[in-house]
Amino acid sequence: MSTIPQLIDPYARTIDYLRVSVTDRCDFRCVYCMSENMQFLPKKELLTLEELDRLCSAFISQGVKKLRITGGEPLVRRGIMEFFRAMSRHLESGALSELTLTTNGSQLRRFAHDLFAAGVRRVNISLDTLDEEKFASLTRWGRLAQVLDGIDAAQEAGLRVKINAVALRGGNDDELEKLVEWCASRDMDITFIEVMPMGDIGNEDRLDQYWPLTDLRAQLAKTWTLENSAERTGGPARYVRLAETGQKIGFITPLTHNFCESCNRVRLTCTGELYQCLGQEEQIDLRRVLRANETDAPVIEAIHAAIAKKPKGHDFDYSRQKVEGEMPRHMSHTGG
Repeated sequence: MSTIPQLIDPYARTIDYLRVSVTDRCDFRCVYCMSENMQFLPKKELLTLEELDRLCSAFISQGVKKLRITGGEPLVRRGIMEFFRAMSRHLESGALSELTLTTNGSQLRRFAHDLFAAGVRRVNISLDTLDEEKFASLTRWGRLAQVLDGIDAAQEAGLRVKINAVALRGGNDDELEKLVEWCASRDMDITFIEVMPMGDIGNEDRLDQYWPLTDLRAQLAKTWTLENSAERTGGPARYVRLAETGQKIGFITPLTHNFCESCNRVRLTCTGELYQCLGQEEQIDLRRVLRANETDAPVIEAIHAAIAKKPKGHDFDYSRQKVEGEMPRHMSHTGG
């Protein structure tokens, strides 16, 4: 019986999780993610849906078991459901154990049932506030009612929803209890994320935005009983469970406590660059290899070569009252 190849990095970490940005475009302009007047990539630079299929399938053939589709906003990509339906064959064969996506929720009323039919069972929805005016300010272009309707649609379709909230000092620090209680009332877990130094965000100041999750967790503990959990879901979050509600609360802390020691993931951009680490600039151009070869063997060889250079971790740091380790590329290009 043949064994499936594995991708092992220099620190003996098995890489079995691929995050794929399918577009850098988004229908929001969140203040911590991008500037209001973004210059998006020419469409000809993006991987085609067929190329995305070929690259993802190559990774799956080498032992990747979890595939998360991101953006930008992945559901604004024209024809994206064709790609999800194509990936479902790997779920049916057992080669892929999970197909998920991260979304802002704006398009879920249109696509939730199709996503479930394609084998998606969980979605992460980015939502930082339940205040309509604040939501409009944080997203610049977004409408809260549309996102809440998308969450309704996702749950109606049978999708398990987790909320991702970026912790923003002066942005949503006054809504912590409200967000947690609202998620509990909807049977949704929530993960809080520290704002990351990725890309030009215009006139916004990340140090002003930065709310350390050590402070957020201490505030949570004043209201609820936090029970530590050893659960890991293949991502960077560390979890607690609230004794009073039973819900799971995650913390993604790239700054106060980096999560690199257990990193099992790499990121493929919408233009085919493979980043071995979110917070490092080294990457390999898989689009060039893909387009230069009709067979997948050179692509797989390039993937292994990239994994062999995966760094130990990132260098994000705000501790000296300046932003260290800042990445010039936007999160929407790399994949949120």
